[in-house]
Amino acid sequence: MEFVFYKYQGTGNDFVIIDNREGVFPKENTELVAKMCDRRFGIGADGLILLENHSCLHSTTLADFTMVYYNSDGNLSSMCGNGGRCIAHFAKFLGIISEEATFEAVDGMHQATVKNDWVSLKMNDVEAITKSKNYTFLNTGSPHHVEVVSGLKDFDVFNTGRNIRNAVYGKKGSNVNFVEQVDDAVFSVRTYERGVEDETLSCGTGVTAVALAMFETGKTSENTITLNTLGGQLEVHFNKEGVNYNNVYLKGPAIQVFKGKWKL
Repeated sequence: MEFVFYKYQGTGNDFVIIDNREGVFPKENTELVAKMCDRRFGIGADGLILLENHSCLHSTTLADFTMVYYNSDGNLSSMCGNGGRCIAHFAKFLGIISEEATFEAVDGMHQATVKNDWVSLKMNDVEAITKSKNYTFLNTGSPHHVEVVSGLKDFDVFNTGRNIRNAVYGKKGSNVNFVEQVDDAVFSVRTYERGVEDETLSCGTGVTAVALAMFETGKTSENTITLNTLGGQLEVHFNKEGVNYNNVYLKGPAIQVFKGKWKL
């Protein structure tokens, strides 16, 4: 048995994406997912995404497709922002959509606009942001710890991030973002991702969390934020009404890298 896969990347956050509308992928085989994502023995990716037909079992709204996301450790995960942008691009490539997409992910419904290789993804509203002395915590589809540091270029993201992920947040864990301000509405970000258990070149839900956290803590008064990651530049736009953040959009490139066949 073999099936076709596509390799995608969004600012260096890379994914194996499979058209699973016919249900041929063995979804319970976590070892297979981990092997495919392995950078030495497989394709290599931060995660694997299945594009599936949408059903109304969990939603009253019929969407264009469903997104199923696995971390590179093989386990089903929470929302992935860059993955959401990449799967929208993939849906256009397949002819499922033209430019506008509505799809369901683990955290609910999303809308996306695809223009060439630039994708704007609407994220969920954020209602709760916890501010502590040295960090901010919020959930943008995935849980995120946001901490401002100096000397980000030389910062030990792996060891510090892994320690915070485990010591502060326990077995369930949290993604950990380290941030340095560059300009009034420009921030550099490096992220340690749970499930990958390493630093990634970019994290979509992470930069979204950083943008909201920087506004919430008064680091910026702008509602359109530029985020510099190791893999490239992303943009987050949002509105704030009372204590809630809505109309949150994650914008950036999504690129199809190559196509291949995986034989079982």
